[in-house]
Amino acid sequence: MTRSRADARLRHPRHERRGEARLPGVIATLVAIALYLVLPGSLLVAPRYVLPLLEALLLVPLVAFNPKRLTRQTRTTRALSLGLVAVIAAGNLTALGLLVHELVDAGAKDGRSLLVAALQVWLTNIIVFGLAYWELDRGGPVSRTQAERSQLPLADFRFSQDENDDAVQEVADGASGSSDWVPTLVDYLYVSVTNSTAFSPTDTMPLSTRAKIMMSVQSIAALMTSLLVIARAVSLLH
Repeated sequence: MTRSRADARLRHPRHERRGEARLPGVIATLVAIALYLVLPGSLLVAPRYVLPLLEALLLVPLVAFNPKRLTRQTRTTRALSLGLVAVIAAGNLTALGLLVHELVDAGAKDGRSLLVAALQVWLTNIIVFGLAYWELDRGGPVSRTQAERSQLPLADFRFSQDENDDAVQEVADGASGSSDWVPTLVDYLYVSVTNSTAFSPTDTMPLSTRAKIMMSVQSIAALMTSLLVIARAVSLLH
């Protein structure tokens, strides 16, 4: 690590960082809400606006508490954050179950709308699991930037940056140990995308039991969408 980067770390220790930007998390949540709002009515278990309204009610106080940067949290805001992700996940997994039922048992005939619905469910699956990984790993986004590394909870995921300290200089300079790097929402969305397309971890490995369980659930949901739902919907187009 160069002296200038070492000096920068001393001037900006982890517990004095500005925190991760709020906007990406808000955008991801709003996209998930919008995708749910345009699902076919047959895939909804409640009136169309009930779950989106609940999700909005959970999101508003979180934005008010940290409007620009994620620098502080309480037990209440932590519970609201996790509750918001859980509600989105429950709604999407329920929609997936209803979609599979409609294809297998209900004799659905509109293959085009089922293709669109399958894509909506698949995209929401990527977003919600990305948000879940982001909220849980190493205590969440606030903990990852505001707590000293020695005080962070055990990691749920091992990123490539966490083991690059002995690589060539230009790679090692960006490693966790050298630059004090921590993952952001984009990193967790990437993990979610690769898990939904490869149905397995790629360059980021799950470490904890809960991470392995979540990735297994996501892979199974993505596999059902890709192999069963999309294949059936395509057959209905012919």
